[in-house]
Amino acid sequence: MQVLTEEVHYGWILLSLVIGLLSHMSRTIRWQMLVEPMGKRPGFVNTFLAVMIGYLANLAIPRMGEVSRCVVLSRHENISFTGLVGTVVAERFLDIISLLLSLMLVFIFQYDIIASFVSNTMDFSNMQSSFSTPTPYLILFLILGSFWLFRHKIKSSRIFFKVQGLWGKFKEGFLSFKKVKHFGWFIFHSVVIFLFYFLMMYVCFFALPYTSHLTPMAGLLVFVFGTLGMLAPVQGGIGPWHFMVITALKAYGISLADAGIFALVVHGALNAMIVVAGFLSLLAIPLLNKKE
Repeated sequence: MQVLTEEVHYGWILLSLVIGLLSHMSRTIRWQMLVEPMGKRPGFVNTFLAVMIGYLANLAIPRMGEVSRCVVLSRHENISFTGLVGTVVAERFLDIISLLLSLMLVFIFQYDIIASFVSNTMDFSNMQSSFSTPTPYLILFLILGSFWLFRHKIKSSRIFFKVQGLWGKFKEGFLSFKKVKHFGWFIFHSVVIFLFYFLMMYVCFFALPYTSHLTPMAGLLVFVFGTLGMLAPVQGGIGPWHFMVITALKAYGISLADAGIFALVVHGALNAMIVVAGFLSLLAIPLLNKKE
């Protein structure tokens, strides 16, 4: 506790939180641009509040945030929920592309660190033994064979027509990025979102004396590792995010204890911001839409 009170420069943590809010605003604008081709551009305030409520929901149930923000925006802006889900999936697709590009940069400039991490922490022997048996292939064959045998009954069922209608709305939302009016600004915000995410992590290096010497490329690697940890279906990435960030920091000679303190401080601050902003958004959105 003494380390946390005396050695942490909280001004850098506060700057990280401000950058985080800016990234959420940029994501809000990009989502507005994705929704607009569906025939209606939602208001910035409602969209931003829906985004923050979504982040809050992710802390309660993994992946619930994507559904929650679509429910909130659909209710207050009268937009197709299924179409909004399609736009969120398109957003996630773009985020994956950005993550892969960041990972590529890390591989190019920090290959030795990546190779060391993979060799020391990952064991692929169990995966290889699983696919060396015919069981997974047999299960896949039975599933595909069942769909093929009953394809005519499936296509004539009510459920199929219902799903087909929902798929049409979902597809409209997913492909909305092809109809974005100002595509240059759309790409700009896509880049800015990940740039701000990276800066959120990097500026936190200066909050602690034993990470302040790390380079921006080290920040990129820690950011990418942390993002990969967030992919695990765990509330707020608690556990996997810490493990990945600590592992990345250890690769740069940071001790386990110091890396653990860094992970706890950064993760705690960022999630505290989401909790506060999320609850304020929950309180604000019905007040700002009283006329409904």
